[in-house]
This record gives sequence, C-alpha cells and structure tokens, in this order.
Amino acid sequence: MIGQLKGTLLDKRPPQLLLDVGGVGYEVEAPMTVFYDLPETGGELLLHTHFVVREDAQLLFGFASRYERELFRSLIKVNGVGPKMALAILSGIEADRLAACIRDQDTTSLVKVPGIGKKTAERLVIEMSDRLDKLDGAPATLPGRVALDTAPDARADALAALESLGYRNKEAAAAVARAAEQGDDSSEELIRRALRTLAR
Repeated sequence: MIGQLKGTLLDKRPPQLLLDVGGVGYEVEAPMTVFYDLPETGGELLLHTHFVVREDAQLLFGFASRYERELFRSLIKVNGVGPKMALAILSGIEADRLAACIRDQDTTSLVKVPGIGKKTAERLVIEMSDRLDKLDGAPATLPGRVALDTAPDARADALAALESLGYRNKEAAAAVARAAEQGDDSSEELIRRALRTLAR
C-alpha cells in the first residue's frame, strides 16, 4: 500500500499529475481541488494517496489532506460509487462542504454536483452519515455549523433568535453562516439576511 508521496512535481494535466520521488515518476490522479493549489512545475509536493489494484490496471489517487483521502475511501464504499465517480465528486465540491451536505442530509445541494444524481445523493446521505465523525483528520467543525462557544455574540444571538422562530438548528446555523459571509454586523442585520436566505 502506498499511503503518501513526497517529491518534485514534474507535470500536471488534470486529472493526472506526475511526481518524481527519488528518481521514480509516479502518475497520480487527483481531484480538481488539488490542482487549484499545486506549486509550479519543479516545486515540492506532498500527497496523501490511495492505491487501487484492478485486474487491468493499478491506479494511484492523490489528495491534499488525510481527510480528503478518507472521504474518498468512504465514498468508494457507497453502493454504485467507484474511484472515478468519487474523484469526480471531490472535483465538484470541497471535502468539508461535501461532508456538511451529507451531515445535514442536504440532497438538494448534492445533486448539483456533477456525477451525483438523486438516487446517488440519497445513498450518500444514508450510507455515509454515520461514518463522517470517524474519518481520520476530520475537522472540529464543518461549513454550515456555527460553534456557539467560538462564534461572535451577534451570530450566537441570531442563531438563538431563528431557533425561537421555529427553525431547526442545522438550517438556522447554515443561514446564519451564509449571512455572516457578508460581514459580521449586528444580530438584527444577520437575522434579516438569514431570513431572506431561508425564505428562498
């Protein structure tokens, strides 16, 4: 099993890149999210890898973080999702955002990702929900979740206000997070923005 590669980037032609490790050139397939942050050719690169052996091929997949690799490994365990589809999914949505959609059972957002249809989105939610917190390298918080112990007072107040209006914590937190992206103003302004988001 090849779990990690560190070497010199020789070539990058999405979805494949060529990495020189001690004089050996490894062809690695990676999601587009990896390509966005690649160094220039000749630069040093560290990839967390997953090795797939098939009857007709040996494939090496590379990821920027252990968490992204673990999410990939979890994806390919889902019925009907193979390595190529998993790579396409991670190319269309960042790992943290994908995890947040699964956690929040947000199939509406999932079906907007290339390669994910309605049935696949439902399978991802059903089969992966219980695995997310167990993945190696999982972040303490995910997009769409407001941590009350670290959030500014205005955001905490806005979240509490939305919950008092009857909105579920998950949808209220996601709306507040989106509202806060425009700037952390007063709780009243955050509530107004969040309500406009929830009304769409």
